[in-house]
Amino acid sequence: MKKTRLGKLLSLALVTFLLASMLPVTSFAASDEKALQTNSKMQKYVEAMQPGWNLGNTLDAVGDDETAWGNPVATKELIQQVAKQGFKSIRIPITWGQHMEGDTINPLFLDRIEEVVKWSLDSGLYVMINVHHDSWMWISGMEKKHDEVLARYNAIWTQVADRFKDYSDKVSFESINEPRFTDGGMQDEALMFQMVKELNLSFHKIVRESGGKNDTRPLVIPSLETSPTQVRMDELYKTMQEMKDTNLIATVHFYGFWPFSVNVAGYTTFEKDTKNDITTTFDNVYNTFVAKGIPVIVGEVGLLGFDRHTGVIEQGEKLKFFEYLMSYMKEKKVTWMLWDNGQHFNRKTYQWSDTELSSLLLASVKTRSSNAESDRIQWEKGTALTDAKVKLNLNGNKLTSLSVDGKKLKEKTDYTLTGEDLTIKAATLKKLMASGKLGVNATIKATFNKGVDWNFYVIAYQTPKLSNVTGETSSFRIPTAFNGDQLATMEAVYEAGGNAGPHNWTSFKEFDVTFLPLYDKNEISLTSTFFNEVNDGKVTLKFHFWSGKVVTYTIEKKGTTVTGTASK
Repeated sequence: MKKTRLGKLLSLALVTFLLASMLPVTSFAASDEKALQTNSKMQKYVEAMQPGWNLGNTLDAVGDDETAWGNPVATKELIQQVAKQGFKSIRIPITWGQHMEGDTINPLFLDRIEEVVKWSLDSGLYVMINVHHDSWMWISGMEKKHDEVLARYNAIWTQVADRFKDYSDKVSFESINEPRFTDGGMQDEALMFQMVKELNLSFHKIVRESGGKNDTRPLVIPSLETSPTQVRMDELYKTMQEMKDTNLIATVHFYGFWPFSVNVAGYTTFEKDTKNDITTTFDNVYNTFVAKGIPVIVGEVGLLGFDRHTGVIEQGEKLKFFEYLMSYMKEKKVTWMLWDNGQHFNRKTYQWSDTELSSLLLASVKTRSSNAESDRIQWEKGTALTDAKVKLNLNGNKLTSLSVDGKKLKEKTDYTLTGEDLTIKAATLKKLMASGKLGVNATIKATFNKGVDWNFYVIAYQTPKLSNVTGETSSFRIPTAFNGDQLATMEAVYEAGGNAGPHNWTSFKEFDVTFLPLYDKNEISLTSTFFNEVNDGKVTLKFHFWSGKVVTYTIEKKGTTVTGTASK
Protein backbone atom coordinates (compact mmCIF):
# COMPACT_ATOMS: atom_id res chain seq x y z
CA MET A 1 0.00 0.00 0.00
CA LYS A 2 1.40 3.39 -0.97
CA LYS A 3 2.03 5.94 1.69
CA THR A 4 -0.48 8.16 -0.11
CA ARG A 5 -3.23 6.39 1.83
CA LEU A 6 -1.52 5.71 5.18
CA GLY A 7 -2.97 8.80 6.80
CA LYS A 8 -6.47 7.90 5.71
CA LEU A 9 -6.31 4.38 7.05
CA LEU A 10 -4.93 5.48 10.39
CA SER A 11 -6.96 8.62 10.94
CA LEU A 12 -9.80 9.37 8.54
CA ALA A 13 -11.01 5.79 8.69
CA LEU A 14 -10.79 5.68 12.46
CA VAL A 15 -12.66 8.91 13.08
CA THR A 16 -15.29 7.91 10.53
CA PHE A 17 -15.76 4.64 12.41
CA LEU A 18 -16.43 6.69 15.55
CA LEU A 19 -18.93 9.08 13.97
CA ALA A 20 -21.75 7.56 15.99
CA SER A 21 -20.27 9.16 19.10
CA MET A 22 -19.81 12.62 17.60
CA LEU A 23 -20.68 15.73 19.52
CA PRO A 24 -23.87 17.52 18.44
CA VAL A 25 -23.67 20.39 16.00
CA THR A 26 -22.55 23.60 17.65
CA SER A 27 -24.62 26.60 16.66
CA PHE A 28 -22.73 29.60 15.29
CA ALA A 29 -24.47 32.71 14.03
CA ALA A 30 -23.75 33.72 10.42
CA SER A 31 -21.65 36.89 10.20
CA ASP A 32 -24.39 38.85 8.50
CA GLU A 33 -27.15 38.54 5.93
CA LYS A 34 -25.03 40.11 3.20
CA ALA A 35 -22.38 37.44 3.65
CA LEU A 36 -24.99 34.71 3.30
CA GLN A 37 -26.31 36.29 0.11
CA THR A 38 -22.81 36.57 -1.32
CA ASN A 39 -22.06 33.01 -0.34
CA SER A 40 -25.05 31.90 -2.38
CA LYS A 41 -22.98 32.96 -5.38
CA MET A 42 -20.24 30.65 -4.14
CA GLN A 43 -22.83 27.92 -3.71
CA LYS A 44 -23.59 28.22 -7.41
CA TYR A 45 -19.85 28.09 -8.08
CA VAL A 46 -19.41 24.72 -6.33
CA GLU A 47 -22.57 23.37 -7.94
CA ALA A 48 -21.05 24.23 -11.34
CA MET A 49 -18.07 22.05 -10.35
CA GLN A 50 -20.27 18.95 -9.97
CA PRO A 51 -19.03 16.29 -10.57
CA GLY A 52 -15.29 16.44 -9.99
CA TRP A 53 -12.32 14.13 -10.56
CA ASN A 54 -8.88 13.85 -8.93
CA LEU A 55 -5.65 13.48 -10.90
CA GLY A 56 -4.32 11.39 -8.02
CA ASN A 57 -0.87 9.81 -7.60
CA THR A 58 0.59 11.94 -10.36
CA LEU A 59 1.76 15.48 -9.62
CA ASP A 60 1.43 14.61 -5.94
CA ALA A 61 3.67 11.53 -6.29
CA VAL A 62 6.73 11.54 -4.05
CA GLY A 63 9.71 10.75 -6.26
CA ASP A 64 11.73 12.01 -9.16
CA ASP A 65 8.75 12.82 -11.35
CA GLU A 66 5.01 12.36 -11.78
CA THR A 67 5.40 8.72 -12.87
CA ALA A 68 7.00 7.70 -9.53
CA TRP A 69 3.80 6.02 -8.27
CA GLY A 70 3.06 4.07 -11.42
CA ASN A 71 0.89 6.41 -13.45
CA PRO A 72 1.91 7.68 -16.89
CA VAL A 73 2.72 11.32 -17.52
CA ALA A 74 -0.51 13.31 -17.61
CA THR A 75 -1.35 14.48 -21.12
CA LYS A 76 -3.63 17.02 -22.71
CA GLU A 77 -5.60 14.15 -24.24
CA LEU A 78 -6.18 12.63 -20.78
CA ILE A 79 -7.60 15.89 -19.47
CA GLN A 80 -9.82 16.20 -22.53
CA GLN A 81 -11.05 12.65 -22.03
CA VAL A 82 -11.87 13.37 -18.37
CA ALA A 83 -14.01 16.32 -19.47
CA LYS A 84 -15.57 14.17 -22.19
CA GLN A 85 -16.75 11.68 -19.54
CA GLY A 86 -18.92 14.41 -18.04
CA PHE A 87 -16.75 15.78 -15.24
CA LYS A 88 -16.97 19.52 -14.67
CA SER A 89 -13.96 20.02 -12.42
CA ILE A 90 -10.54 18.57 -11.73
CA ARG A 91 -8.59 18.57 -8.49
CA ILE A 92 -4.86 18.50 -9.17
CA PRO A 93 -3.08 17.28 -6.04
CA ILE A 94 0.49 18.64 -5.94
CA THR A 95 3.40 17.73 -3.68
CA TRP A 96 5.94 20.54 -3.80
CA GLY A 97 8.66 19.62 -1.31
CA GLN A 98 10.78 17.38 -3.54
CA HIS A 99 10.69 20.06 -6.26
CA MET A 100 12.16 22.81 -4.11
CA GLU A 101 15.66 24.12 -3.53
CA GLY A 102 15.41 25.60 -0.07
CA ASP A 103 12.20 27.64 -0.18
CA THR A 104 12.23 28.09 -3.95
CA ILE A 105 10.07 25.95 -6.23
CA ASN A 106 11.84 24.57 -9.28
CA PRO A 107 10.55 26.86 -12.07
CA LEU A 108 10.30 23.90 -14.48
CA PHE A 109 7.97 22.13 -12.08
CA LEU A 110 5.85 25.24 -11.68
CA ASP A 111 5.74 25.50 -15.48
CA ARG A 112 4.52 21.91 -15.62
CA ILE A 113 1.74 22.62 -13.13
CA GLU A 114 0.71 25.64 -15.15
CA GLU A 115 0.66 23.53 -18.32
CA VAL A 116 -1.77 21.01 -16.79
CA VAL A 117 -3.92 23.82 -15.38
CA LYS A 118 -4.14 25.40 -18.86
CA TRP A 119 -5.11 22.08 -20.43
CA SER A 120 -7.85 21.72 -17.84
CA LEU A 121 -9.23 25.20 -18.41
CA ASP A 122 -9.07 24.71 -22.18
CA SER A 123 -11.15 21.56 -21.68
CA GLY A 124 -13.83 23.58 -19.87
CA LEU A 125 -13.01 22.29 -16.39
CA TYR A 126 -12.93 24.13 -13.10
CA VAL A 127 -9.53 23.57 -11.48
CA MET A 128 -8.45 23.14 -7.86
CA ILE A 129 -4.75 23.07 -6.97
CA ASN A 130 -3.28 22.50 -3.54
CA VAL A 131 -0.39 21.59 -1.25
CA HIS A 132 -0.82 17.82 -0.98
CA HIS A 133 1.51 15.17 0.52
CA ASP A 134 3.73 17.87 1.99
CA SER A 135 1.19 17.62 4.81
CA TRP A 136 2.74 14.38 6.10
CA MET A 137 6.20 14.75 4.56
CA TRP A 138 7.29 17.83 6.48
CA ILE A 139 4.36 19.99 7.59
CA SER A 140 3.45 17.33 10.17
CA GLY A 141 6.63 18.32 12.05
CA MET A 142 5.39 21.88 12.62
CA GLU A 143 5.32 21.55 16.42
CA LYS A 144 9.10 21.07 16.63
CA LYS A 145 10.09 23.13 13.56
CA HIS A 146 7.40 25.78 13.65
CA ASP A 147 9.20 28.69 12.04
CA GLU A 148 10.92 26.56 9.39
CA VAL A 149 7.69 24.81 8.37
CA LEU A 150 5.63 27.98 8.29
CA ALA A 151 8.25 29.82 6.25
CA ARG A 152 8.41 27.05 3.67
CA TYR A 153 4.63 26.72 3.48
CA ASN A 154 4.29 30.50 3.05
CA ALA A 155 6.97 30.46 0.36
CA ILE A 156 5.03 27.87 -1.65
CA TRP A 157 1.82 29.85 -1.58
CA THR A 158 3.60 33.14 -2.30
CA GLN A 159 5.05 31.66 -5.49
CA VAL A 160 1.91 29.78 -6.53
CA ALA A 161 -0.34 32.78 -5.89
CA ASP A 162 1.93 34.98 -7.96
CA ARG A 163 2.08 32.51 -10.86
CA PHE A 164 -1.72 32.15 -11.09
CA LYS A 165 -2.86 35.61 -9.98
CA ASP A 166 -4.09 36.57 -13.45
CA TYR A 167 -6.00 33.34 -14.07
CA SER A 168 -9.81 33.33 -14.02
CA ASP A 169 -11.69 32.38 -10.88
CA LYS A 170 -12.29 28.94 -12.44
CA VAL A 171 -8.97 28.19 -10.74
CA SER A 172 -9.35 27.76 -6.98
CA PHE A 173 -6.67 27.21 -4.32
CA GLU A 174 -6.93 24.59 -1.56
CA SER A 175 -4.66 25.52 1.34
CA ILE A 176 -3.49 22.03 2.28
CA ASN A 177 -4.55 18.41 1.91
CA GLU A 178 -5.46 16.53 5.08
CA PRO A 179 -3.32 18.63 7.44
CA ARG A 180 -1.91 16.45 10.21
CA PHE A 181 0.61 16.99 12.98
CA THR A 182 1.56 13.56 14.24
CA ASP A 183 5.36 13.56 14.32
CA GLY A 184 6.58 11.93 17.49
CA GLY A 185 3.13 10.53 18.26
CA MET A 186 1.63 13.92 18.97
CA GLN A 187 -1.86 13.63 20.52
CA ASP A 188 -2.67 17.20 21.59
CA GLU A 189 -5.66 17.97 19.39
CA ALA A 190 -6.03 21.51 20.75
CA LEU A 191 -2.49 22.24 19.55
CA MET A 192 -3.28 20.61 16.21
CA PHE A 193 -6.29 22.90 15.82
CA GLN A 194 -4.08 25.88 16.57
CA MET A 195 -1.51 24.89 13.95
CA VAL A 196 -3.96 24.12 11.14
CA LYS A 197 -5.68 27.42 11.90
CA GLU A 198 -2.35 29.22 11.63
CA LEU A 199 -1.67 27.61 8.25
CA ASN A 200 -5.13 28.40 6.92
CA LEU A 201 -5.01 32.03 8.08
CA SER A 202 -1.52 32.50 6.67
CA PHE A 203 -2.60 31.00 3.33
CA HIS A 204 -5.62 33.27 3.23
CA LYS A 205 -3.57 36.41 3.94
CA ILE A 206 -0.86 35.57 1.38
CA VAL A 207 -3.31 34.88 -1.44
CA ARG A 208 -5.56 37.85 -0.76
CA GLU A 209 -2.61 40.26 -0.69
CA SER A 210 -0.90 38.83 -3.78
CA GLY A 211 -2.70 40.99 -6.35
CA GLY A 212 -4.42 40.28 -9.63
CA LYS A 213 -7.58 38.21 -9.36
CA ASN A 214 -6.47 36.62 -6.10
CA ASP A 215 -8.33 39.21 -4.06
CA THR A 216 -11.60 37.37 -4.83
CA ARG A 217 -10.38 33.96 -6.01
CA PRO A 218 -12.32 31.05 -4.43
CA LEU A 219 -10.26 29.57 -1.59
CA VAL A 220 -10.87 26.06 -0.29
CA ILE A 221 -10.25 25.59 3.44
CA PRO A 222 -9.93 22.13 5.11
CA SER A 223 -10.59 20.93 8.63
CA LEU A 224 -7.92 19.08 10.57
CA GLU A 225 -7.13 16.01 8.42
CA THR A 226 -9.98 17.24 6.17
CA SER A 227 -12.17 15.20 8.48
CA PRO A 228 -15.97 15.52 8.72
CA THR A 229 -16.11 14.78 12.45
CA GLN A 230 -18.16 17.43 14.22
CA VAL A 231 -15.53 18.93 16.52
CA ARG A 232 -13.15 19.40 13.59
CA MET A 233 -15.80 21.00 11.40
CA ASP A 234 -16.73 23.33 14.27
CA GLU A 235 -13.12 24.47 14.52
CA LEU A 236 -12.97 25.04 10.77
CA TYR A 237 -16.17 27.04 10.87
CA LYS A 238 -14.73 29.33 13.55
CA THR A 239 -11.56 29.85 11.53
CA MET A 240 -13.53 30.71 8.39
CA GLN A 241 -15.61 33.20 10.37
CA GLU A 242 -12.41 34.97 11.41
CA MET A 243 -11.44 35.36 7.76
CA LYS A 244 -14.52 37.52 7.09
CA ASP A 245 -14.43 36.51 3.44
CA THR A 246 -17.39 35.63 1.25
CA ASN A 247 -15.37 33.71 -1.34
CA LEU A 248 -14.54 30.70 0.79
CA ILE A 249 -15.38 27.02 0.40
CA ALA A 250 -15.12 24.40 3.15
CA THR A 251 -13.77 20.97 2.28
CA VAL A 252 -13.93 17.54 3.88
CA HIS A 253 -13.12 14.05 2.59
CA PHE A 254 -15.32 10.98 2.81
CA TYR A 255 -14.38 7.32 2.43
CA GLY A 256 -17.39 5.76 4.08
CA PHE A 257 -18.03 3.84 7.27
CA TRP A 258 -14.64 2.26 7.91
CA PRO A 259 -15.62 -1.42 8.51
CA PHE A 260 -17.67 -1.44 5.30
CA SER A 261 -15.13 0.58 3.33
CA VAL A 262 -12.39 -2.03 3.82
CA ASN A 263 -14.64 -5.08 4.39
CA VAL A 264 -13.72 -5.95 7.97
CA ALA A 265 -15.67 -6.99 11.09
CA GLY A 266 -18.31 -8.72 8.97
CA TYR A 267 -19.55 -5.54 7.26
CA THR A 268 -19.94 -7.12 3.82
CA THR A 269 -23.25 -5.45 2.90
CA PHE A 270 -24.63 -1.93 2.63
CA GLU A 271 -26.56 -2.15 5.90
CA LYS A 272 -27.97 0.34 8.41
CA ASP A 273 -24.70 1.33 10.13
CA THR A 274 -23.08 2.21 6.82
CA LYS A 275 -26.18 4.08 5.68
CA ASN A 276 -26.54 5.95 8.99
CA ASP A 277 -22.91 6.99 8.76
CA ILE A 278 -23.68 8.75 5.48
CA THR A 279 -26.76 10.53 6.79
CA THR A 280 -25.11 11.56 10.07
CA THR A 281 -22.01 12.88 8.34
CA PHE A 282 -23.77 14.94 5.71
CA ASP A 283 -26.51 16.20 7.99
CA ASN A 284 -23.70 17.63 10.09
CA VAL A 285 -21.83 18.96 7.06
CA TYR A 286 -24.99 20.72 5.91
CA ASN A 287 -25.88 22.15 9.32
CA THR A 288 -22.34 23.32 10.06
CA PHE A 289 -21.60 24.97 6.72
CA VAL A 290 -24.14 24.89 3.89
CA ALA A 291 -27.11 26.07 5.97
CA LYS A 292 -25.00 29.03 7.09
CA GLY A 293 -23.97 30.09 3.60
CA ILE A 294 -20.64 28.29 3.30
CA PRO A 295 -20.52 25.86 0.35
CA VAL A 296 -18.79 22.52 0.70
CA ILE A 297 -16.70 20.38 -1.63
CA VAL A 298 -15.98 16.77 -0.74
CA GLY A 299 -12.52 16.95 -2.27
CA GLU A 300 -12.02 13.19 -2.15
CA VAL A 301 -14.76 10.58 -2.17
CA GLY A 302 -14.40 6.83 -2.47
CA LEU A 303 -13.90 3.68 -0.42
CA LEU A 304 -10.69 2.91 1.42
CA GLY A 305 -10.79 -0.63 0.07
CA PHE A 306 -10.21 0.80 -3.41
CA ASP A 307 -6.58 1.25 -2.45
CA ARG A 308 -6.32 -2.54 -2.68
CA HIS A 309 -8.61 -2.95 -5.68
CA THR A 310 -12.21 -2.18 -6.60
CA GLY A 311 -13.37 -5.72 -5.80
CA VAL A 312 -12.84 -5.55 -2.04
CA ILE A 313 -16.55 -4.73 -1.72
CA GLU A 314 -19.04 -7.00 -3.54
CA GLN A 315 -20.27 -5.33 -6.71
CA GLY A 316 -23.95 -4.86 -5.85
CA GLU A 317 -23.20 -3.68 -2.31
CA LYS A 318 -20.67 -1.21 -3.66
CA LEU A 319 -23.16 0.18 -6.17
CA LYS A 320 -25.86 0.58 -3.52
CA PHE A 321 -23.43 2.44 -1.29
CA PHE A 322 -22.48 4.93 -3.98
CA GLU A 323 -26.04 5.42 -5.20
CA TYR A 324 -27.20 6.37 -1.73
CA LEU A 325 -24.11 8.43 -0.95
CA MET A 326 -24.29 10.48 -4.13
CA SER A 327 -28.02 11.11 -3.80
CA TYR A 328 -27.64 12.19 -0.18
CA MET A 329 -24.77 14.55 -0.95
CA LYS A 330 -26.87 16.04 -3.73
CA GLU A 331 -29.75 16.51 -1.30
CA LYS A 332 -27.39 18.30 1.10
CA LYS A 333 -26.04 20.50 -1.72
CA VAL A 334 -22.41 19.40 -1.53
CA THR A 335 -20.18 18.81 -4.54
CA TRP A 336 -18.05 15.67 -4.77
CA MET A 337 -14.75 14.89 -6.47
CA LEU A 338 -13.93 11.22 -7.10
CA TRP A 339 -10.55 10.15 -5.74
CA ASP A 340 -8.84 8.36 -8.61
CA ASN A 341 -5.21 7.33 -8.23
CA GLY A 342 -5.37 5.37 -11.48
CA GLN A 343 -7.61 2.54 -10.32
CA HIS A 344 -10.80 3.88 -11.95
CA PHE A 345 -10.17 5.71 -15.25
CA ASN A 346 -7.31 4.12 -17.19
CA ARG A 347 -4.94 6.86 -18.22
CA LYS A 348 -3.67 5.04 -21.29
CA THR A 349 -6.80 3.44 -22.73
CA TYR A 350 -9.30 5.99 -21.35
CA GLN A 351 -11.55 3.14 -20.27
CA TRP A 352 -13.21 2.65 -16.89
CA SER A 353 -12.19 -0.34 -14.79
CA ASP A 354 -15.80 -0.61 -13.58
CA THR A 355 -18.30 0.71 -16.10
CA GLU A 356 -21.25 -0.02 -13.81
CA LEU A 357 -19.76 2.21 -11.13
CA SER A 358 -18.70 5.01 -13.47
CA SER A 359 -22.12 5.10 -15.17
CA LEU A 360 -23.83 5.23 -11.79
CA LEU A 361 -21.60 8.04 -10.49
CA LEU A 362 -22.10 10.24 -13.51
CA ALA A 363 -25.85 9.57 -13.70
CA SER A 364 -26.25 10.48 -10.02
CA VAL A 365 -25.64 14.15 -10.80
CA LYS A 366 -29.04 14.34 -12.48
CA THR A 367 -31.16 11.55 -11.04
CA ARG A 368 -31.39 8.61 -8.70
CA SER A 369 -30.90 5.08 -9.96
CA SER A 370 -32.74 1.95 -8.91
CA ASN A 371 -31.17 -1.19 -7.48
CA ALA A 372 -32.10 -4.31 -5.52
CA GLU A 373 -31.37 -6.03 -2.25
CA SER A 374 -28.82 -8.14 -4.13
CA ASP A 375 -27.36 -8.47 -7.60
CA ARG A 376 -27.05 -12.24 -7.21
CA ILE A 377 -29.73 -14.81 -8.04
CA GLN A 378 -28.23 -18.09 -6.81
CA TRP A 379 -29.29 -21.69 -7.20
CA GLU A 380 -27.63 -24.62 -5.46
CA LYS A 381 -27.16 -27.27 -8.11
CA GLY A 382 -28.88 -30.53 -7.26
CA THR A 383 -31.74 -28.87 -5.38
CA ALA A 384 -35.21 -27.99 -6.61
CA LEU A 385 -35.20 -24.76 -8.63
CA THR A 386 -37.86 -22.35 -7.31
CA ASP A 387 -39.01 -18.83 -8.10
CA ALA A 388 -36.46 -16.14 -7.21
CA LYS A 389 -37.97 -13.36 -5.15
CA VAL A 390 -36.02 -10.10 -5.00
CA LYS A 391 -36.83 -6.80 -3.30
CA LEU A 392 -36.21 -3.80 -5.54
CA ASN A 393 -35.22 -0.33 -4.35
CA LEU A 394 -36.91 1.72 -7.05
CA ASN A 395 -35.96 5.08 -5.53
CA GLY A 396 -38.95 6.73 -7.20
CA ASN A 397 -38.41 5.12 -10.61
CA LYS A 398 -40.32 2.50 -12.58
CA LEU A 399 -39.08 -0.81 -13.92
CA THR A 400 -39.55 -0.77 -17.69
CA SER A 401 -38.05 -4.10 -18.71
CA LEU A 402 -35.96 -7.15 -17.91
CA SER A 403 -33.76 -8.54 -20.64
CA VAL A 404 -31.07 -11.16 -21.29
CA ASP A 405 -28.57 -10.57 -24.10
CA GLY A 406 -30.87 -7.91 -25.56
CA LYS A 407 -33.97 -10.12 -25.55
CA LYS A 408 -36.76 -8.86 -23.31
CA LEU A 409 -38.36 -11.16 -20.79
CA LYS A 410 -42.15 -11.22 -20.73
CA GLU A 411 -43.96 -9.85 -17.71
CA LYS A 412 -46.38 -12.35 -16.11
CA THR A 413 -44.81 -15.17 -18.13
CA ASP A 414 -41.16 -14.79 -17.10
CA TYR A 415 -41.55 -12.51 -14.12
CA THR A 416 -44.03 -10.54 -12.04
CA LEU A 417 -43.72 -7.25 -10.20
CA THR A 418 -45.89 -6.23 -7.26
CA GLY A 419 -44.86 -2.88 -5.89
CA GLU A 420 -41.12 -3.39 -5.34
CA ASP A 421 -41.34 -7.18 -5.08
CA LEU A 422 -39.88 -8.80 -8.17
CA THR A 423 -40.39 -12.52 -8.80
CA ILE A 424 -38.52 -14.31 -11.57
CA LYS A 425 -40.21 -17.57 -12.45
CA ALA A 426 -38.46 -20.88 -11.88
CA ALA A 427 -39.17 -21.93 -15.48
CA THR A 428 -37.33 -18.85 -16.73
CA LEU A 429 -34.37 -19.52 -14.48
CA LYS A 430 -34.29 -23.14 -15.63
CA LYS A 431 -33.90 -21.98 -19.22
CA LEU A 432 -31.14 -19.56 -18.25
CA MET A 433 -29.27 -22.31 -16.41
CA ALA A 434 -29.77 -24.99 -19.04
CA SER A 435 -26.03 -25.40 -19.55
CA GLY A 436 -25.69 -26.69 -16.00
CA LYS A 437 -22.31 -24.99 -15.58
CA LEU A 438 -21.24 -23.64 -12.21
CA GLY A 439 -20.87 -19.90 -11.88
CA VAL A 440 -22.62 -17.12 -13.76
CA ASN A 441 -24.96 -18.58 -16.37
CA ALA A 442 -26.71 -15.39 -17.46
CA THR A 443 -27.09 -11.72 -16.70
CA ILE A 444 -30.58 -10.26 -16.40
CA LYS A 445 -30.53 -6.54 -17.11
CA ALA A 446 -33.17 -4.49 -15.31
CA THR A 447 -33.93 -1.20 -17.07
CA PHE A 448 -35.80 1.70 -15.49
CA ASN A 449 -37.37 4.91 -16.72
CA LYS A 450 -34.55 6.90 -15.05
CA GLY A 451 -31.02 6.22 -13.97
CA VAL A 452 -28.75 3.35 -14.92
CA ASP A 453 -29.52 -0.33 -15.40
CA TRP A 454 -29.13 -2.93 -12.66
CA ASN A 455 -27.67 -6.35 -13.41
CA PHE A 456 -28.77 -9.59 -11.80
CA TYR A 457 -26.20 -12.36 -12.10
CA VAL A 458 -27.84 -15.79 -12.38
CA ILE A 459 -25.49 -18.22 -10.62
CA ALA A 460 -25.38 -21.97 -10.17
CA TYR A 461 -23.19 -23.21 -7.31
CA GLN A 462 -22.29 -26.09 -5.08
CA THR A 463 -20.69 -25.99 -1.64
CA PRO A 464 -17.04 -24.91 -2.04
CA LYS A 465 -14.42 -27.49 -1.08
CA LEU A 466 -11.05 -26.70 0.52
CA SER A 467 -8.14 -29.15 0.54
CA ASN A 468 -5.31 -29.99 2.93
CA VAL A 469 -2.01 -28.22 2.36
CA THR A 470 1.28 -27.36 4.07
CA GLY A 471 3.02 -24.07 3.37
CA GLU A 472 4.87 -21.08 4.73
CA THR A 473 3.57 -17.94 6.44
CA SER A 474 5.12 -15.85 3.67
CA SER A 475 2.88 -17.43 1.03
CA PHE A 476 0.18 -19.78 2.27
CA ARG A 477 -2.47 -20.78 -0.22
CA ILE A 478 -5.37 -23.17 0.30
CA PRO A 479 -6.42 -25.20 -2.76
CA THR A 480 -10.08 -24.34 -3.26
CA ALA A 481 -12.82 -25.56 -5.57
CA PHE A 482 -15.09 -22.49 -5.46
CA ASN A 483 -17.78 -24.38 -7.40
CA GLY A 484 -19.37 -21.23 -8.76
CA ASP A 485 -19.55 -19.47 -5.39
CA GLN A 486 -17.66 -16.37 -4.23
CA LEU A 487 -16.00 -15.58 -0.92
CA ALA A 488 -17.53 -12.82 1.21
CA THR A 489 -15.44 -12.85 4.39
CA MET A 490 -13.37 -14.97 6.76
CA GLU A 491 -13.39 -15.51 10.52
CA ALA A 492 -10.30 -16.57 12.49
CA VAL A 493 -10.49 -17.86 16.09
CA TYR A 494 -7.91 -19.68 18.19
CA GLU A 495 -8.87 -23.23 19.08
CA ALA A 496 -8.20 -22.29 22.71
CA GLY A 497 -10.41 -19.19 22.41
CA GLY A 498 -9.91 -15.59 21.30
CA ASN A 499 -9.76 -13.91 17.92
CA ALA A 500 -6.68 -14.47 15.77
CA GLY A 501 -4.93 -12.09 13.42
CA PRO A 502 -5.00 -8.30 12.96
CA HIS A 503 -7.94 -6.35 14.40
CA ASN A 504 -8.36 -8.97 17.10
CA TRP A 505 -11.37 -7.10 18.50
CA THR A 506 -13.32 -8.96 15.79
CA SER A 507 -13.22 -12.51 14.49
CA PHE A 508 -13.96 -11.25 10.96
CA LYS A 509 -10.76 -10.35 9.14
CA GLU A 510 -10.05 -7.60 6.60
CA PHE A 511 -10.62 -8.65 3.00
CA ASP A 512 -7.52 -8.72 0.78
CA VAL A 513 -5.25 -7.49 3.59
CA THR A 514 -5.38 -10.78 5.50
CA PHE A 515 -7.03 -13.15 3.02
CA LEU A 516 -8.11 -13.04 -0.59
CA PRO A 517 -9.70 -15.42 -3.06
CA LEU A 518 -7.70 -16.19 -6.20
CA TYR A 519 -10.46 -17.46 -8.46
CA ASP A 520 -8.24 -17.89 -11.50
CA LYS A 521 -5.85 -20.10 -9.50
CA ASN A 522 -8.51 -21.96 -7.46
CA GLU A 523 -6.88 -20.87 -4.22
CA ILE A 524 -7.51 -18.77 -1.13
CA SER A 525 -4.44 -16.87 0.00
CA LEU A 526 -3.70 -16.12 3.66
CA THR A 527 -1.22 -13.25 3.70
CA SER A 528 1.92 -12.64 5.71
CA THR A 529 0.08 -9.67 7.26
CA PHE A 530 -2.38 -12.15 8.75
CA PHE A 531 0.29 -14.51 10.07
CA ASN A 532 2.37 -11.67 11.50
CA GLU A 533 -0.27 -11.37 14.20
CA VAL A 534 -1.13 -15.04 14.68
CA ASN A 535 0.38 -17.01 17.58
CA ASP A 536 1.69 -20.54 17.15
CA GLY A 537 -1.03 -23.12 17.59
CA LYS A 538 -4.32 -24.06 16.00
CA VAL A 539 -6.71 -21.54 14.46
CA THR A 540 -10.22 -22.30 13.24
CA LEU A 541 -11.15 -20.46 10.06
CA LYS A 542 -14.69 -19.99 8.82
CA PHE A 543 -15.03 -18.97 5.19
CA HIS A 544 -18.37 -17.26 4.50
CA PHE A 545 -19.55 -17.40 0.89
CA TRP A 546 -22.15 -15.24 -0.82
CA SER A 547 -24.47 -18.23 -1.23
CA GLY A 548 -24.73 -18.39 2.54
CA LYS A 549 -22.51 -21.46 2.81
CA VAL A 550 -19.92 -21.45 5.61
CA VAL A 551 -16.92 -23.77 5.23
CA THR A 552 -14.73 -24.51 8.27
CA TYR A 553 -10.98 -25.05 7.93
CA THR A 554 -8.20 -25.51 10.51
CA ILE A 555 -4.66 -24.21 10.31
CA GLU A 556 -1.79 -24.92 12.67
CA LYS A 557 1.11 -22.49 12.78
CA LYS A 558 4.56 -23.55 14.01
CA GLY A 559 7.08 -20.80 13.42
CA THR A 560 6.97 -20.08 9.70
CA THR A 561 5.34 -23.40 8.81
CA VAL A 562 1.57 -23.68 8.42
CA THR A 563 -0.48 -26.84 8.03
CA GLY A 564 -4.03 -26.58 6.75
CA THR A 565 -6.67 -29.24 7.28
CA ALA A 566 -10.15 -29.33 5.72
CA SER A 567 -13.07 -30.20 7.96
CA LYS A 568 -14.67 -33.56 7.29
